[in-house]
Amino acid sequence: MPNPTALACVRCGARFPAFHFASDCSACRADQSPANLSVMYDVLPGRELNRAHLPLSPASLWRWEAFLPAEAKDAITLGEGNTPLLRVPALGLGDLRIKDETRNPTWSFKDRLASVAITMARCLGAKVIASSSSGNAGAAAAAYAAKAGLPCIVFTYKHATGALIAQMRAYGAMVVLAGSPAERWRLQAEGVHELGWYPISPFFGPAVGSNPFGMEGYKTIAYEIAEALDWRTPDWCVLPVCYGDALYGMWKGFEELRALGWIERTPRFVAAEVSGSLAAALASGEAMPPVRMRNAQTLATSIGANQGTVQALEVLRRCNGHAVTVADDELMQWVVKLARTEGIWAEPAAAAPFAAIARLRLSGIIAPDALTVALVTAGGLKDARAIDAALPAPPLVTGGLDELLQALRQTYGYGHA
Repeated sequence: MPNPTALACVRCGARFPAFHFASDCSACRADQSPANLSVMYDVLPGRELNRAHLPLSPASLWRWEAFLPAEAKDAITLGEGNTPLLRVPALGLGDLRIKDETRNPTWSFKDRLASVAITMARCLGAKVIASSSSGNAGAAAAAYAAKAGLPCIVFTYKHATGALIAQMRAYGAMVVLAGSPAERWRLQAEGVHELGWYPISPFFGPAVGSNPFGMEGYKTIAYEIAEALDWRTPDWCVLPVCYGDALYGMWKGFEELRALGWIERTPRFVAAEVSGSLAAALASGEAMPPVRMRNAQTLATSIGANQGTVQALEVLRRCNGHAVTVADDELMQWVVKLARTEGIWAEPAAAAPFAAIARLRLSGIIAPDALTVALVTAGGLKDARAIDAALPAPPLVTGGLDELLQALRQTYGYGHA
């Protein structure tokens, strides 16, 4: 295991002590471009490993212990990670693989962040876990805090979906509804600064990203993709992006593999967003993604922030990537198509990569033969609104076979053979 020695700004490289995890880069904030911090190590992570003889246990992301800031023996784990990379030719999007993160214990990629963040919370002696979340991050925080035996407070707001709030409550989280995202940040910040709560999510604005230790968990997505492809690097990785935690973590993971000589290059990334903030910053050359108003009732609540982060923008610039702004009608289309074609039911935000890939294939930015990986970040039971909006209500049948066949024909277009 490498020893975490410092935290470095993802934009300017300024270094801070490792216990600075609840803050951002003071220099970049003064420059009106607040940026998150990234964990730095005393040695190159993974340097003692042989690519041909990687450990197969434990059966979680902690098999990559040599790249992470804590030891596997201390891990707070529910068996997260090791999710499949699936071929999906029937989608008609070229050479595409899906990294299916719905297979994680709380059915989202946030389990990777929560496992590493809360492991570090235990190592650092934290007493209370705090998260501001509209859903997946709060559910993951609640589950892993329960496993760690730590109290968890999740600040959310009234527009969060009922299923996600129920999931947080089921794991024992103390869920608090706030009037707005800004208000939940204020409440969490007071707990962090006054009472020493351990934050695993953004809790001040403009948001810079989540707990730096937790973001190390997202590196393992890159390791798993590279290993599954027999160390061939994808041409593109496309994922839903809000604050860019997974985007930055995956990019960092590929960069570490490149530094080890395990892969030849780092893939290009695409941020599928709903606000258009990152796309605007890429087009204008601004240092800080601007605020872009979007539909307050968007289906993609888990990526619904109206401003991107510097860490996401930095990755896109360094890899010559793209940002694509997607709309609700596209999300509904791809939720249904993905479920009916491949048997994968994604939450609305998790369908955003397919809308982005379709557009970039059509424009020629993603070449027809380019190997592309899409990250499906969370499962559809988290938020069923896309299905309710896109599909007809099931018919009520109280009579016999003739009535049944008529109902099937009228509702579903089914013709009895």
